[in-house]
Amino acid sequence: MTATWFNRLVPVLVVLLGIVWAPLSMAQESGGIPGIPAFTVEPGEGEGVQEYSVTLQILALMTALTFLPAMLMMMTSFTRIIVVFAILRQALGLQATPSNQILLGMALFLTIFIMKPVFEEANRVALQPYLQEEVTSLEAVERASEPFKQFMLAQTRESDLALFVRMADEQYETPEDVSFWVLMPAFVTSELKTAFQIGFILFIPFLIIDMVVASVLMAMGMMMLSPIIISLPFKIMLFVLVDGWALIMGTLAASYGI
Repeated sequence: MTATWFNRLVPVLVVLLGIVWAPLSMAQESGGIPGIPAFTVEPGEGEGVQEYSVTLQILALMTALTFLPAMLMMMTSFTRIIVVFAILRQALGLQATPSNQILLGMALFLTIFIMKPVFEEANRVALQPYLQEEVTSLEAVERASEPFKQFMLAQTRESDLALFVRMADEQYETPEDVSFWVLMPAFVTSELKTAFQIGFILFIPFLIIDMVVASVLMAMGMMMLSPIIISLPFKIMLFVLVDGWALIMGTLAASYGI
């Protein structure tokens, strides 16, 4: 089972690394930047002693790898899911339960479930032909970016996309022609907006419970007792009775058309 999840993540990592590395590769192939060896061997001071020095190519590669987690989150459904989970925990009145690690793990695996068709399409059209040496690395990156671009376009509001197109001062005939770097911030903005809309709906039933409990306590003259202490068990009970976790995850998956 672990190998299956790893195989689904491989196309995404290849695509994200290719997006970062593609400009440098194109410049090298066109002769604009001379090739840099992975490492150099220099004779040392003593007889038969050699010194190895890491060059800028390795440094650039390791720097690019640090951007992969951020790009993975910004190009998938991860942002919407983790924001909704954080708002849900706040609405319940729980400060540290479930913990951040549990929420991140749930968001990650739900993201893999939602993004599975995109991963499989990128693997089919880009990774497998590249492994079979049917296309070059740049062609594989271009092919693999298309499924992600279509997914992001389907989830991006036209108003958000128009905003960033206007800020970039560029003209496009159709949304499919929008640059990937213009589409990404528009997609993230739309995801945050949708996440807050879902969070607003989640807050309403728990807010009603807080108001009812506060009103009852004031009517009984128990003003020194915090309403949160009394309402928390009722909110947890309501969430369990309606099978809240399954309802939330099903709603998030359905919001992407699954």
